[in-house]
Amino acid sequence: MARPQNDTFLRALLREPTDYTPVWLMRQAGRYLPEYCATRKQAGSFLNLCKNPRAACEVTLQPLERYDLDAAILFSDILTVPDAMGLGLYFAEGEGPRFERPLADEAAIKALKVPDPYGELKYVMDAVSEIRGALNNRVPLIGFSGSPYTLACYMVEGGSSDDYRKIKTMLYSRPDLLHHILAVTADAVTAYLNAQIDSGAQAVMIFDSWGGGLSAAAYQEFSLRYMERIVAGLKREKDGEKVPVIVFTKGGGLWLESIAAIGTDAVGLDWTIDLGEARRRVGDKVALQGNLDPSVLFAPAEVVAAEAVKVLASFDRPGPSNTGHVFNLGHGISQFTPPDVVKTLVDTVHAESRRRRQAA
Repeated sequence: MARPQNDTFLRALLREPTDYTPVWLMRQAGRYLPEYCATRKQAGSFLNLCKNPRAACEVTLQPLERYDLDAAILFSDILTVPDAMGLGLYFAEGEGPRFERPLADEAAIKALKVPDPYGELKYVMDAVSEIRGALNNRVPLIGFSGSPYTLACYMVEGGSSDDYRKIKTMLYSRPDLLHHILAVTADAVTAYLNAQIDSGAQAVMIFDSWGGGLSAAAYQEFSLRYMERIVAGLKREKDGEKVPVIVFTKGGGLWLESIAAIGTDAVGLDWTIDLGEARRRVGDKVALQGNLDPSVLFAPAEVVAAEAVKVLASFDRPGPSNTGHVFNLGHGISQFTPPDVVKTLVDTVHAESRRRRQAA
């Protein structure tokens, strides 16, 4: 697995020297792009788009045709894993993802099994392979999965939730059942990410979207512990090249040191924590990814550029080494984002970070 022609993203994750700060955006292939909307309409549904490797490849590459991004991320969904476990994923109009058979009783929970990544999830591996071929080693490809706790939220609630009452009731009333769900799901995620690496992913990311809603003690026990288990089980090298791992807990700034200690190469940050403070807290233990507020992209272009410079400046410190930062949003890009302003963001990050490196 040779390094891509532009390997700045990988080098930043591994805290190696870079000429500039690399940038990619969570949910960079999405509804803010008219070409994505056209492909999705042609596919018939979001799920059809995810399960068609050729269409998934097409939308993965669309933002790279518009913007000078430093990485591609597999177009898929975090809920492919519980769908492959037999829970029956579907998308209700205006309601988001739902499961036909959420985990509502002990028998269903005990029957939960790790899906075969080359069986029920083969379409994902086919998409990874197809995307790698289409990229032609231009930039790295990121594979990903949801965290066990985040997946469990959907699996128990049956979909999105305002209060996570069902899973939190289980957490405090029957922690044994939730631990069983999390253990099986952690094994499933480990196998799933390793299969993505074998299929061509050059870095992987764990999205813990809902772990930040837990108490400090519950986060350690029910979210972080299982992400640490996954990280320990991942292939960290393929064909002589390192495969970096990024862990992102939305709302996880309070536990930054604990996240950095689980063996990950990088920690993703949302916009609620200062990047410089985060760097002071973790030192050079891990790279940091983030963390512009996605709502900044609704502002005029000059404001977007100024806010991007603030993020870069907050990471910087005196001295020769300003590596270890991957610029990103603090969460996924909004579907209402004007496409033109994204070019302003990407170009500003590249130009300003080059200037700051040269001036050091």
